Amino acid sequence: MDVLLRALILGVIQGLTEFLPVSSSGHLELAKYFLNDHSLAQDSLLMTIVLHSATALATLLVFRKEVLEILRGLFSFKWNEATKFSLLIIVSMIPAALVGLIWEDAVEELFTKRIPLVALMLMVTGLLLFLADKAKTTERQVEWKDAILIGIAQAIAILPGISRSGATISTSVLLKIDREKATRFSFLMVVPLILGKMAKDILGGELSSHQIDFAPLVIGFTAAFITGIWACTWMIRLVRRSKLAYFSLYCFVVAIIALIAYYQ
Repeated sequence: MDVLLRALILGVIQGLTEFLPVSSSGHLELAKYFLNDHSLAQDSLLMTIVLHSATALATLLVFRKEVLEILRGLFSFKWNEATKFSLLIIVSMIPAALVGLIWEDAVEELFTKRIPLVALMLMVTGLLLFLADKAKTTERQVEWKDAILIGIAQAIAILPGISRSGATISTSVLLKIDREKATRFSFLMVVPLILGKMAKDILGGELSSHQIDFAPLVIGFTAAFITGIWACTWMIRLVRRSKLAYFSLYCFVVAIIALIAYYQ
């Protein structure tokens, strides 16, 4: 497949599935398998960093007002809602950060085109979304215990096929947190982790600085950024209207199709 077309496809997949609750990691693994492109594995670390930076930037743009409010609150050096929200974000990051640091090699082993595992985890995501869709709407705010439980859900979502946004939003809704607040918290809590992982990969010397083809990187970044903004905005409206059941059905359908194709 042409390298530019491949970059475009990966960018669109990343931009859509990072925010829609259908697992970006799972879809990228399925793309690797069905495109039969072995170069998309560990050798694509730079592309992975670029795509994640695009969705992180899309998140910051969509939630720019909230981010500015948080920064103003932090630099006021007073205890306020913005300070509390920032600390809740930090607390929620701890489980995923620990998993990433302690079991990094084991986690990377899971991303080797293990289609049955991806399909099973997609079904788990579908079940979570179905349960969350049936949950009653409440006006609860995120509290300390909630942040830890949501953080654990995010850590479990490291598995390919478990949607990070699906797991964290579903967990929040099942904890009876307001749906819009749950969505905002879910999307903002991942940005520091993405930036931290990017910094670790870059500073760790795992990237090669020679023979970099910038055209695919630009195309991938642009595709992920544009589709990410659209998907993030759309997802906020969908969660507010309790439309998660559609994504639940989608996850089950994709899982079944993937299993049929794999075992044929």
